[in-house]
Amino acid sequence: MAITSQMVKDLRTSTGAGMMDCKKALDETNGDMDAAVDWLRKKGLAAAAKKASRVASEGLVAVKTSGAVGAVIEVNSETDFVSRNDEFQGFVRTLADLGTNCDSLEALMDMPYTGASHSVDDELTNKIAKIGENMSIRRIAKLSVDNGVVVSYIHNAVADGMGKIGVLVGLSSTADAGVLEQLGRQIAMHIAATAPASLSEDDLDPEYVARERKLLVDQAIQSGKPADIAEKMVEGRMKKFMKEVVLLEQVFVMDGETVVSKVIENAAKEAGSPITLTAFIRFNLGEGIEKEETDFAAEVAAQLKG
Repeated sequence: MAITSQMVKDLRTSTGAGMMDCKKALDETNGDMDAAVDWLRKKGLAAAAKKASRVASEGLVAVKTSGAVGAVIEVNSETDFVSRNDEFQGFVRTLADLGTNCDSLEALMDMPYTGASHSVDDELTNKIAKIGENMSIRRIAKLSVDNGVVVSYIHNAVADGMGKIGVLVGLSSTADAGVLEQLGRQIAMHIAATAPASLSEDDLDPEYVARERKLLVDQAIQSGKPADIAEKMVEGRMKKFMKEVVLLEQVFVMDGETVVSKVIENAAKEAGSPITLTAFIRFNLGEGIEKEETDFAAEVAAQLKG
C-alpha cells in the first residue's frame, strides 16, 4: 500500500511521534493506522501522546550570546525535577545555541537538530518519550546590535546559562567590550529584579498606559475628588507610574539613587564613547501559563484505582 504524506501527518497528530518514525511505522504495517499506532507504542515512540494534555509550566530559561548576537529560550516541563536532569539541560542548551541562528520559534522547530538527521520538533518528541514528561518549546527571542555587545544574565541559575529568569541586553557602542560587558551585566541584573514593561516611554503599549490612567482617575473620583482635581492628581501619579515601569527612568537597584539613563550616561563619559541601550528581553519561567491545581491525595487515589 502506498504511504501518503497525509497518512503520516494523521499518525503523527494522533501519537505525537516524529515524522520519520510515523513513516517507518506505516511502512512496517502496510499502512494499517491502528497497527502503526501499536508499532509506535511498542517502540516507546507514542508515549508523548498520552502526556500532551498535561500542563508543562516548569522547566528552564536559557541564554546564549556570541558577540553582538544573543538568544533566550524557554523550554517547559511538568516538574521542576526534570529541569535538573542532565539530558533535559543538554537539550535546552543545544536549543539556545541554535536560537542564535533563527528568528522565530517556527524556524527553530524546523531546523535540523544538532548531531542528528531529524528536526528539533522530532527531537522534542523523542525527549518527551525518553524523559517521560510532557514538554514544550514555548518561546524564543533573538537580540542583535550592529556595533557593540549583547550581554546575558541568568537569575536563579541551576546550570551554566540556564535557570528561572533570563535576560538579554543590547548595548551599541565603540567602547571597550569589557566595559560594555560589565555595564550590560549590571543592567541585566537590574532588569531581572524590576521586570520593566518597556525600554522608554515611547515603547510603552498605549492601551497599557490608557488602562492605568483610567484606573487612577476612577480611584481619585471614588475618593470624592471633583473630576478636574482628579485629573491633576492623576498627572502626578502617572509620572510615578512611568518611573516604575520604564527601564530608562527606573532607579538603578545597584545604588538605589541614580536612574538607569544616567548610569549609562556616566558610563559613556568614563569610557570616552557614547553608549546606547538599544533593547532588552526578559523571560521569566512559566509567566502567563495557567498552572493546574491538583489535589495530591486524590491524584494518588486515582492512580491506585487505575
